[in-house]
Amino acid sequence: MIKRNVIFRYVMISMLVGILAGVVPSVAAAKQHSEVVMVPNNFSQLAEDAKPGVVNIRTVTTIKGGGRVFRHFFGNPFNDRKNPFEEFWGPHQDNQPQRDFKQRSLGSGFIIDRDGYIVTNNHVVENADQIKVKLADEREFDAELVGRDPKTDLALIKITTEADLSPLQMGDSEKLQVGNWVVAIGSPFGLEQTVTAGIVSAKGRIIGFGPYEDFIQTDASINPGNSGGPLINMKGEVVGINTAIVASGQGIGFAIPMNMAKDIIDQLKSSGEVTRGWLGVSIQDLSAELKSYYGVEENGGVLITQVFEDDPADKGGIEANDIIVEIDGQTVTSARELSGLIANTEIGKKTTIKLLRDGKHKTVHVELTKRDDDKLLARGPDKESSDDMGIQLMDLSAENAGRFGLDADESGVLVVGIKPGGKAESAGIRRGDLIKELNHQRIASVRDYTQAMKKIDDDEEVQLLIRRAREGFVVITLSK
Repeated sequence: MIKRNVIFRYVMISMLVGILAGVVPSVAAAKQHSEVVMVPNNFSQLAEDAKPGVVNIRTVTTIKGGGRVFRHFFGNPFNDRKNPFEEFWGPHQDNQPQRDFKQRSLGSGFIIDRDGYIVTNNHVVENADQIKVKLADEREFDAELVGRDPKTDLALIKITTEADLSPLQMGDSEKLQVGNWVVAIGSPFGLEQTVTAGIVSAKGRIIGFGPYEDFIQTDASINPGNSGGPLINMKGEVVGINTAIVASGQGIGFAIPMNMAKDIIDQLKSSGEVTRGWLGVSIQDLSAELKSYYGVEENGGVLITQVFEDDPADKGGIEANDIIVEIDGQTVTSARELSGLIANTEIGKKTTIKLLRDGKHKTVHVELTKRDDDKLLARGPDKESSDDMGIQLMDLSAENAGRFGLDADESGVLVVGIKPGGKAESAGIRRGDLIKELNHQRIASVRDYTQAMKKIDDDEEVQLLIRRAREGFVVITLSK
């Protein structure tokens, strides 16, 4: 009996030692994970500290001819039927003097220094005749517009007061990680000082808003009226400016990263406007098909799809179909990254650009300038043709380019028709496609295309480099 008890104790001790051996690493792992903030206990202190720096913005915009605006939205309530009150108003009511219409809107913003500078969205204050700022303590001030940047939807306004202000600290948005907790404060639907919390859902989002996009996506509740308000990290620092929402979705909001906004805010503060470097090219990311087409073996690189005449790239020797791989020693991996680098480069600076041309490395030096965005090159008259591939083609002009969502100053031939059941339709060519190259030969007109096709034998493979509106470049292979 005693021997049996000894054996039992030995077995129990062995089991306990084994369990403890397995528990110790788990405890260490648990301790390690406990250092990572998962769900904060509460956001009360964070909200209390940040609220004094968040403002409500109200604007008034005068729309000339408000009478016509009212009639557009609230016009004849009898639709197509005769207005029964016309005999009292007379048949010439539309000739009455037009009244101005006052449009009011709401938004948010945040104080960045004790001098009274406030950051908000451009769309909150654009064209406003009057800007009113209300602080968390109910004080109200008239604000003046210092400057705005429509391309990033940022604006800087200023209030004048001798009273003490509570500016928010700007944080480093680059340190944000997907899954980090963030807080949004603003005035959704005019409900001032509303606090919502969520996490960073994604970074580097492009939503088709403008040329310089790098949005932080968050599921912190953002609604109309939150625009211009701060997105705050757990240290109470502003890491983003709440800007956009998906109208049909829930829990999907977008904020401009603070690191992108800092330079823009500084420029608005110093000069009231933002100037950006301009290279003078159209660009596109390299797909796997395009890498294969151009024989690119490197991971990065951005394709030059078009070079604007007499702009810096053209003067510096850059050509269409070049692939930029480096700007001033910094590797370029995407079109968005290239746009940001060029935009933030000082105008007049001699920029060193490394590129690939026909598979060979080349270095060029380009002096960046500020380009006129309204510049449009004139094109010649339309020419139309069709071929046995089942494609109906036309030379590109300003008129038909706009119809298909293309730039009139591009080169290429426009696909205006596809024969049902033909080779082109089977290969995936679409109406509105712009053929830029045929077997690596540049195509600038229907005549170029026709001559190039004549040199290709029946059943021979044809590769077409095509620009597709809103999609970019694609390569389509078919047999003649």
